[in-house]
Amino acid sequence: MSHDTIAINRERQDLSGLEAVWLFGYGSLIYKVDFPYLERAPASIEGWSRRFWQGSHDHRGTPEAPGRVLTLIETPGEVCTGMAYKVSPDVFEHLDHREKNGYLRFTTAMTFRDGSQNEGLVYIATEENEAFLGAAPESEIAQHIARASGPSGPNAEYLVKLQLALQQLGVNDPHITQIYEALVED
Repeated sequence: MSHDTIAINRERQDLSGLEAVWLFGYGSLIYKVDFPYLERAPASIEGWSRRFWQGSHDHRGTPEAPGRVLTLIETPGEVCTGMAYKVSPDVFEHLDHREKNGYLRFTTAMTFRDGSQNEGLVYIATEENEAFLGAAPESEIAQHIARASGPSGPNAEYLVKLQLALQQLGVNDPHITQIYEALVED
């Protein structure tokens, strides 16, 4: 599958006729909110772990030297906490472009901190996309992130801002923390 997923995402869900849609963010969508929203609240999804296994050819790297950004990996028993945004459907015009590098929109059940639940959308880069890099030891991922940079800035900035945003949410994600500590030590 091509890493440019704009057209695919527009075919995956028909959002016409909807007043609002919930969106779950687990990476840069937590701290880089460059879109209007109607509401936002901390939320979690079950059965998923965030991993720096996706290549970034267009934001935190280049086609010749891709950066590493997050995707979700199915992990039974795990809970991934992030931020949910209630948005108008027209926001997906921007988001589909922002998340075009291999990310597909999937429907997911979200649980808010107050225990209420709702269904929403989440962008996930599956291993079938051309930009998927896959697993590597956290120390190698940190070295990769330290070297990469793209139009949106240094890849390390993504990691540092994410770690800070997760701390503000009261979330300790061992994968992110190990990579962050390896980056800071170097």
